[in-house]
Amino acid sequence: MTLTPPATAAPPHPPESPEQRRTLAVLVASQLISGAGLTAGIVVGALLAEQMLGSTGLAGIPTALFTGGSMLGALGIGRLCQYRGRRPGLGLGYAVGALGSLGVVAAVAADQVALLLPSLLVYGAGTATNLLARYAGADLASPHRRARALSRVLLAATLGAVAGPNLVSLTGDVAEAWGIPPLAGPFLLAALGYAAAAVILTALLRPDPLHLARARIAAPAGPEATDAPGAPGAPAAPKTPGPGPGAGADGSGDGGEGRGSGPRFATGLWIMLLGQFPKVALMTMTPVHLAANGHGTGTIGLVVSLHIAAMFLPSPLTGLLVDRLGALPVAAASGITLCGAALLAAAAPGDSVVLLATALTLAGVAWNLGLVSGTAVITAALPPARSASTQGLADVGLAVAGSTGGLLSGLAVTAGGYETLAVACAVVALLVTPLALRAARARVRPA
Repeated sequence: MTLTPPATAAPPHPPESPEQRRTLAVLVASQLISGAGLTAGIVVGALLAEQMLGSTGLAGIPTALFTGGSMLGALGIGRLCQYRGRRPGLGLGYAVGALGSLGVVAAVAADQVALLLPSLLVYGAGTATNLLARYAGADLASPHRRARALSRVLLAATLGAVAGPNLVSLTGDVAEAWGIPPLAGPFLLAALGYAAAAVILTALLRPDPLHLARARIAAPAGPEATDAPGAPGAPAAPKTPGPGPGAGADGSGDGGEGRGSGPRFATGLWIMLLGQFPKVALMTMTPVHLAANGHGTGTIGLVVSLHIAAMFLPSPLTGLLVDRLGALPVAAASGITLCGAALLAAAAPGDSVVLLATALTLAGVAWNLGLVSGTAVITAALPPARSASTQGLADVGLAVAGSTGGLLSGLAVTAGGYETLAVACAVVALLVTPLALRAARARVRPA
């Protein structure tokens, strides 16, 4: 009798391709360096405006400008990525952000508001690039790893983003030694970080992940593709009848039965917008609120550092939750969390650094939950042939929401105080939860 060796069970999912591993490594390296530039405007932007414009009511203008610049940057970078690939798009975006950062330094040194405002707008291109890079991490990822891939890119920005606010005093000393006002210091760091990231991406992001993803989909599936369901170019796996753990990044089991890509894209976009608007408004005015209550730049930098860390550090866990449970339950949780954070900020005494820091930290966690889950829904809804430009449009909406939140935050504090602003942010944030739950019910019903 011939003994047949026992069949080896195939792994449930194929491993990451070498190209995907290289893409993630390059993106992670660029994000580690560019993260420091991401926080310059957040930490000192409002303080710069208050100092140079002489009004607390106008302190939200820098946030509105660099998020407006992020909007224009996302539109231009998205279109460039669509037609030329991720490498030239992301590389140019960081280079423009570095140029804007140097413009801010020059404006502060010369005390020229006329130069400060357009420079903040150009600086926003770096912020847009930093966020758009997450989509590049998902280009070559298989569906069951998509949220974790983009989360890894987001996480990489943590080191520089957390270090940036804590280097306010140090970079201020460097700027002062060069004869530049101390508040320009963080923008010197931003210029260096963005320029280095541009060089890394331009030199090393090869092959271009978006071009390769399109080529794999266009290529006919070979015989070996049947051994790797879900791999690029492989036949689609059988559809499952409904949502469940690991069913897909958008929580729909098959990408959203009975719902076209348009409604799914809109759902993902609104999840991100309703988290971005109140988070940016609260984040913009909390440093001003702390300064008005006698706290120095060291304390403000620490609070903002905790907020930034909370925006990015939970990314691996968030990505795992989205891949396992679906994006919509995670999005619903983001609304509840952000609402609670805003209410805590409203109730906290102005001299309580601990409570305000806790509120801003929770707001960062909530933003992360909403951004990763919303991005996962958008990515699952778009084919690679038109993904880059549409992803850019999504981040345009994200920038518009942030710009509006930053602009209105100063006016709200001037009119009704910080507590009024925080309560309004809580109301807006809570809208995410019914939106996500309704979308989840709509996807379960046809199945």
